[in-house]
Amino acid sequence: MRQIVASLLTVLVLAVCAPLAVLAQSGPLRIEITEGVVEPLPYAVPDFVAESAGAQQLAQQIARVVAEDLTGTGLFREVPREAHISQITSFGSPVQFADWKAINAQALVTGAVSESGGRVVVKFRVWDVFAGAELGQGMQFAGTPDGWRRMAHKVADQVYSRITGESGYFDSRVVYVSESGPKDQRLKRLAVMDYDGANVQFLTGSSALVLAPRFSENGERVLYTSYETGMPRVHILEVGMVQSRILQGQDGVMSFAPRFAPNGQTVVYSLTQGSNTDIWAMDIGSGGTRQLTSAPSIETAPSYSPDGSQIVFESDRSGTQQLYVMAASGGEARRISFGQGRYSTPVWSPRGDMIAFTKQNAGRFHIGVMRTDGSEERLLTASFLDEGPTWSPNGRVIMFARETQGAQGASSLYTVDISGRNLKRVRTPEGASDPSWGPLQ
Repeated sequence: MRQIVASLLTVLVLAVCAPLAVLAQSGPLRIEITEGVVEPLPYAVPDFVAESAGAQQLAQQIARVVAEDLTGTGLFREVPREAHISQITSFGSPVQFADWKAINAQALVTGAVSESGGRVVVKFRVWDVFAGAELGQGMQFAGTPDGWRRMAHKVADQVYSRITGESGYFDSRVVYVSESGPKDQRLKRLAVMDYDGANVQFLTGSSALVLAPRFSENGERVLYTSYETGMPRVHILEVGMVQSRILQGQDGVMSFAPRFAPNGQTVVYSLTQGSNTDIWAMDIGSGGTRQLTSAPSIETAPSYSPDGSQIVFESDRSGTQQLYVMAASGGEARRISFGQGRYSTPVWSPRGDMIAFTKQNAGRFHIGVMRTDGSEERLLTASFLDEGPTWSPNGRVIMFARETQGAQGASSLYTVDISGRNLKRVRTPEGASDPSWGPLQ
């Protein structure tokens, strides 16, 4: 009934092929990312060379997506193409470094695209202009024509990694709740998209309310809460087949706020019995469950540490919503949030060193981060309603939902760097909330 997400799952970038050239791995060019203000590094991406008839448009499109990825980080500033002195007409021709130095391009990305028999090949090189040397090795990716954006993201990931020393995040997807209709009659359905809002595919219809989708570690499955049966129940969806099922559980009780463990075989979630809400864990294969908390309070929004040994969650056991950390097996929890206001929706960074959260204080909502022991709390945003942070695969960027005020208020997705810089909106065809950032593909 719904189209399978073919362009995202069956159009596979085949391989990173043999190096095109073996040159020095590094040079003086490197962005050192700190918590302070970063001066964007000027770079140039000329249109990639079309090496076969009919590849001209693809070559231009791929180069533009690479540039959009890099510039969108706030760490890079593209030198406009009209300022270019040299023109790249052949992938193998020597680079005229003096021409690129003259326009102050410190990095240069060159590439070529060919298409034949339903197969597209993209190859590229990254150059340190002032050192006059290549960064790393030339590489190439291959796939089908409708996977060209994914290949562009892979190129950008390589460029980002070579210059910053960190892994990229461009070849990744986000599952979220797509919203339409007036605020008091909003229709919600699950959707998946590229990290930048492209290639949106819907995973469910809008006949039942859906909330809080969460990707598995490998990006192949999604947990979410649905009111399809009349009360909230946890569902699991196989993304490639667009098929879902209700997880086994206790009849007549509400289950919600699910999240996968790093092993992909365990689900942690909240379950309400009477007036009490506790955190439970379930083995997906056997359906066996165990209760992790038993306080006479509301415990919800659990999130595993990357190694699966600990869980951070929110609880009102102290009288207001605060953040706590406990062992993944349950037991005694320690409070880690002590600032003014209420804390919710904690999410452990994939690097394991920080926790992102939503904070409400003095009539404003914030997205913030803190160390896993609660130290070094830092608020990154402030608005009428910001909530639901999710981490990029490299732990450098946070995506969240922001809702505007009033009867006509709508929800949109935004991203912000963990330093609080580079706040920007993610373009989606409809309103959007509850994002979950999947792994690097």
